[in-house]
Amino acid sequence: MRSADKVRETEDELLRLVAGPVAGNGAKARASCTLDAQALLASAQHDSGLVDWGDATLPERFSTAVEHLNGANMNAAGRRAAADVCGWLLTSRLEFFEDRHRHAVADEVIDRPMFVTGEPRSGTTLMHALMSVDPDARALRFWEVMYPSPPPGVTGPVDDRRARADADWQEINAKLPRWLRSHPYNDMLGDGLPEDERTWAFDFRVMTPTAWWRVPMQSLTRGLPTDAKMQYRIHRAMLQQMQYRRPSKFWVLKGFHGFRLQEFFAEYPDATLVWLHRDPVQVAASRTMMMADIMDGIVGTFDLAAETRAHLEMTRAGVANTMTNPLVDDPRIHHVRYTDFVADPIETIRGYYTFSERELSHAAERAMRTYLAENKGDRHGKFRYSTTLLTDIGEDLDALHEEFRPFRERFGVQVEKRD
Repeated sequence: MRSADKVRETEDELLRLVAGPVAGNGAKARASCTLDAQALLASAQHDSGLVDWGDATLPERFSTAVEHLNGANMNAAGRRAAADVCGWLLTSRLEFFEDRHRHAVADEVIDRPMFVTGEPRSGTTLMHALMSVDPDARALRFWEVMYPSPPPGVTGPVDDRRARADADWQEINAKLPRWLRSHPYNDMLGDGLPEDERTWAFDFRVMTPTAWWRVPMQSLTRGLPTDAKMQYRIHRAMLQQMQYRRPSKFWVLKGFHGFRLQEFFAEYPDATLVWLHRDPVQVAASRTMMMADIMDGIVGTFDLAAETRAHLEMTRAGVANTMTNPLVDDPRIHHVRYTDFVADPIETIRGYYTFSERELSHAAERAMRTYLAENKGDRHGKFRYSTTLLTDIGEDLDALHEEFRPFRERFGVQVEKRD
């Protein structure tokens, strides 16, 4: 058992990270604590013995993220959890960039990667999951992006990071049990499939549940400094890290790349992108309820009407970008209707492989059909949502369908009747 002096030393260190120098002591001082960005940065460097952030702008950007955390009105336990997550991500970043000094990771060539994109709730995760079981393909795994150092290719088959990430995901699933209904892929635990945006967690460009589930706050995808060019450099560095000294395979990936097409193709000029399109009314309702299931576990009480309005506006923004971005017609993009994919997932994927000048092997097809047979979408319960979420905030469904009619006509998307 630790001595009383050791306990006080540990508590003092936590208080320093959360608040920096604080006058006074006891409950009153702790109640007024805020996260101290400079203390957290210095602690990560001291504990790791490393100093290279890989980007001179990181400290300033991290300070902005900490401002958001301090504005989230968290209690003392929440602030301690936030300090722990910050320390984890900062240390992970320092170790990640040190690996690029220790190993020839930067020499890895990422050849003709294949990406899946589309609005949330458009079948992108299922398509990605099916492609990930192709024995000739490689997908990022959660255990890799959560604990990216050292490169898996230098550690051998036994790696405790898999077990650590499994434990993390068991905690996430226990904390957010309803999320499994809308996103059953979470039962893959540490071997699950992260979106490309998860590679930016230690870059403090986004603050999503898969990094911040212990912290009682809403997910933050806006309000943080973004730089798509630099973000894709981080993404490529992550692919190089995970490819280093491992068998040659082609990458299959998934992310929300529609708003960053110029920077995406600048970083990956030989990539192809399959873009799934779904009825925006269904997208808005489904993504709202999925996020409601997540927020129920993280923050508890929240404003469902406000959440619905926010996700409808994000859906509108996505559709507007799709209709106006000239790169949407780039010949490297393969457009697919959600309903066609749902009707025949394997043939839809075969079409994308052909578009990408690759062949869907018999082994890959067998693996995909086995995945479909063994992983029913409702294995954790039926995910239910309704477009009444939209009418409850005063929207008229006929007016919404008319608003989105140009999009539906351009991509051949029918109005989806579900309720």
